[in-house]
Amino acid sequence: MKLEDIKDIRIEDFDYPLPDERIAKHPLADRDSCKLLVDADGTTSHHTFRELPDLLPAGSLLVMNNTRVINARMEFFRASGARIEIFLLEPLDPRDYAVAFQTRSRCSWQCLVGNLKKWKDDYLEKSLDINGKQITLRATRHESLPGNAHAIEFSWDDPSVTFASIVEAAGNIPIPPYLNRKSEDSDSTDYQTVYSRIEGSVAAPTAGLHFTPELLDKIRDRGIETREVTLHVGAGTFQPVKSEEIGSHPMHRETFEISLDLVRSLRHALESGRKIIAVGTTTVRTLESLPLLGIHLSTINDQRSTENGEWTSDDEKRTKYNEITQWEAYTDEALSIDTVEALRALEQYMEKDGTDHLSASTSIMIAPGFRWRIVDGMVTNFHQPQSTLLLLVSSLLDGDNLDNPKWQRIYKEALDHDYRFLSYGDACLFIKPKAL
Repeated sequence: MKLEDIKDIRIEDFDYPLPDERIAKHPLADRDSCKLLVDADGTTSHHTFRELPDLLPAGSLLVMNNTRVINARMEFFRASGARIEIFLLEPLDPRDYAVAFQTRSRCSWQCLVGNLKKWKDDYLEKSLDINGKQITLRATRHESLPGNAHAIEFSWDDPSVTFASIVEAAGNIPIPPYLNRKSEDSDSTDYQTVYSRIEGSVAAPTAGLHFTPELLDKIRDRGIETREVTLHVGAGTFQPVKSEEIGSHPMHRETFEISLDLVRSLRHALESGRKIIAVGTTTVRTLESLPLLGIHLSTINDQRSTENGEWTSDDEKRTKYNEITQWEAYTDEALSIDTVEALRALEQYMEKDGTDHLSASTSIMIAPGFRWRIVDGMVTNFHQPQSTLLLLVSSLLDGDNLDNPKWQRIYKEALDHDYRFLSYGDACLFIKPKAL
C-alpha cells in the first residue's frame, strides 16, 4: 500500500455507533474483573481480564507504559470571580520532565488556557496549603505557542517546595472529556495504573488500568517477561480527526524514554522468535518508533558531528536525531531497514554514549498499510469512533485490507455482548494475524 493511498484513507470509514450509555463513567470495583475480548488465531472469544495470564502467548515479552498522570488541571479565579483553567501539557524550562517536577521557585510549561479572554496581561494567583505551609502560586502568561497553547511561567514563594508538590496541591486529575463529568476523589486512584511511577501524563494509558499486582505476579509466574517504557500521554490523544482524509491530520508529538535493558530484551525476543505484546497504544507507538530511532542514531555510531567526535550539546543531538516524524515509517528508506540491526544500532549508541536511558519523541502515525516491526499483539481498550487509535487497531488486525475489516466485526460483537467502552471500560487482547 503506497503512502499516498494511506493518506487518502477516509476517517468516516472508521465510524461506528456508540450510545452514551455504553461509555463507562466509572471503572469496576475490581480492576481485573472486566470483560476481555480476545482475537487470536483467527477466532474471537470472550473472557474476564483475570484470565489474561493463561491467554498470553507462552514465553512472550509483555511491555507496559509506567507513566503517571499528573493533576494537570489547575483552577484560578480572578478578583471578578471569572474562572480560568490552566491545563499543563509539557515542560518548557527546564524541558526534562523529571527536572521540571523537582524545580523550586519557578518553571515554565506549555499549557492550554480555558476562558483565555478573561485573562488580560496581569498574573493569576492561588493560595495553597502544602504540609501546613501557606504557599502563594503565581501564573504569568507569556508567548502564544502552536496548537492554541501558551507558555505559562509558574512561580511560588517558598524555595523548599518542589513543583511536583505544587501540582499535587493545586491541580485535579484530568479525566477524559467524553466522560461528561467532573473529576472525583476516586479518580486519583482509579485513573492510575498500579505500576505508574514516572510523572508526566495528562491522560492515563488506560489499557493498563485493568492490571493488579497479583495479576502481574501470575503473569511472571508463567514465565512471561515484563518490561517498561515511559511515554507521557499528551492531550492530543483526545484530538479528533477533523480532516476527511487522514493525510491532513497532524499527529500529536509525545515524549518517551526507554532503557538499554528494554532494547536488549526486544532484540533477544525478536532473534528467538518470542512474541512481543504491548499494553496499550502508547506502548505500541513507543516500540514501533524504536527501529526508526535506531536508524537515526546509527549515523552517530559511524561518524560524530564535530572534529573531536563528540556532540556539541544534548539539544543538537535531540533536534537532529531523536524525533520520529509522522510519516517516515512509510518511506522507502524506512521500509528497507532490518529491524534487528536497527535495534542493535540503538543498543550500540546507548553503550557508546554511556547511558542506560534515552529520551526521544514520536509523532508516528500507525494506520492501515503500516509495517509492524516489533509488536505481535496488544492489550487495549475500545476506542472512540473516527479516532487515530482506531486506525492503529485496524492496522494490527487488517493490515492494508480495508474490505470487510475485522475491527468492525469485533466492535459490533462487543456492542452486542454488552461490553463497556472507552477509558474505564472493558478490554481486548489482539494477536496480529500471521499473514500480516
